[in-house]
Amino acid sequence: MNQLKLSILDLLKEDARLSATTIATMLGAAEEDVTSAIAEMEQDHVIVKYATVVNWSKVSDDTVTALIEVECTPERGRGFESIAERIYLYPEVKSVYLMSGAYDLCVEIEGKNLKEVASFVSNKLSTIDSVISTKTFFILKKYKQDGIVFEEFDDDHRLIVSP
Repeated sequence: MNQLKLSILDLLKEDARLSATTIATMLGAAEEDVTSAIAEMEQDHVIVKYATVVNWSKVSDDTVTALIEVECTPERGRGFESIAERIYLYPEVKSVYLMSGAYDLCVEIEGKNLKEVASFVSNKLSTIDSVISTKTFFILKKYKQDGIVFEEFDDDHRLIVSP
């Protein structure tokens, strides 16, 4: 991948709303080159989606997010691929990662409440033949996501103490 494409990706990662004209100006490149590079990366699925990072705690606290550690037995010939595929096809699953360490997969899911998440784990996830065990962790508060800090800290209003 050439330097122009890498630079475009860096800019779009920071702000997906940037126009090709703005990107071209920022990089000192021709707008046609930027437009064709973006189109090529979209076609090659390098750019998969343009997304917005939302601080949902400012909008509503109605959903519950959980991270689930999944220990499983890999399948002959496919390893963890078919297990991960079975898991990521569920609509409540937001992300699935192959991990190194004490467990094999990390699954991020979203539900309306704790009961819905528990039902997913007990009725869908743990019933998959290859799954040996699961550990569920509920996210209580997000401080930072995708490089964006959600907390707004006030300045320190304490009085200065001097000798």
